Amino acid sequence: MNSSSRRFAITIAITIILLLASIIVSISLGSVDITFKEILATLFSCTANTDCQVSAIHQQIIWELRLPRILMALLTGAGLSVTGAILQSVTRNPLADPYLFGISSGASLGAVIVMAAVSGAALSVTLGALVGSAFSVILMLVLAGRSAVEVEKLLLAGVAVSFMLSAFTSLVLFYSTPDTVTSLLFWMMGSFSNSQWNELPLPAITLFVGVSLFFIYRRWLGAIQAGDESALTLGIPVNQLRLFMLMVCAAITAVLVAEVGGIGFVGLMIPHIARFLVGVQIHRLLLMTLVLGASFMIWVDVIARTLLTNQVLPVGIVTSALGSMFFFVILKYRSTTNH
Repeated sequence: MNSSSRRFAITIAITIILLLASIIVSISLGSVDITFKEILATLFSCTANTDCQVSAIHQQIIWELRLPRILMALLTGAGLSVTGAILQSVTRNPLADPYLFGISSGASLGAVIVMAAVSGAALSVTLGALVGSAFSVILMLVLAGRSAVEVEKLLLAGVAVSFMLSAFTSLVLFYSTPDTVTSLLFWMMGSFSNSQWNELPLPAITLFVGVSLFFIYRRWLGAIQAGDESALTLGIPVNQLRLFMLMVCAAITAVLVAEVGGIGFVGLMIPHIARFLVGVQIHRLLLMTLVLGASFMIWVDVIARTLLTNQVLPVGIVTSALGSMFFFVILKYRSTTNH
């Protein structure tokens, strides 16, 4: 094992340990404090031992309230981060993420229409989000036209689609009843508060399938990072692969948006941090964004539910605040290095 591989192995191992620690610590934090001993006993001993020293209420808080929302936060952070990394790779644009390309706006529009029209059963909301995200990708490609092969034109088309679909979402809210508007606005700002065990399988399966596809095509993705011309000389169908990756990212984003609402900046920030830690090799970047994004979102959820007494902040507010500060730092760093 060379020094680069050894350094990567150490870095990813430390990050995984931090993720596991984040899960345990986040279970202990909240309106009711739970000790680490109680957490470990509940997770590993009480399930098989009837003579459990942990109170029933603490067990209920851990299993029915905190653990499902932490796992949903983990899946959401990992999913949004890895889609951001893929979009940045296939477009070779550091600003690419599900929101900038209109994928999240399309998913939100589809989900909001379903929720406003039929009071949204879980499956129909997810289906609406999938249709909306697929529509946003198709619309973006249509607007870009023959220029879709040009990254800048594709990005501009994505921004236009994002604003247009956000306007349609606002229109749906305008014609909805006050009660519906209140619930939709809270949902659109993102929250893990109502996460349940039965809601976890679909995001988990979608993320697993999507990440598996990313790793299967990792060599082609790595070639695209070097430029379309280089990839074409290797016989890689660049345009078809780019469209396929966009659709996979759209599916992952849609499922997550349908479950937790709109959460921005994650797909933009985490790939930059992961790239700084492990470099640009696609397989390393994917692993690091998955683990780092999961840890990040867990701590965002902790901030959202502990910052204010007896109140839970929407997660989207926290990620937007952290994202803006992140870019202030990046801009300051770049202006300093340029001088």
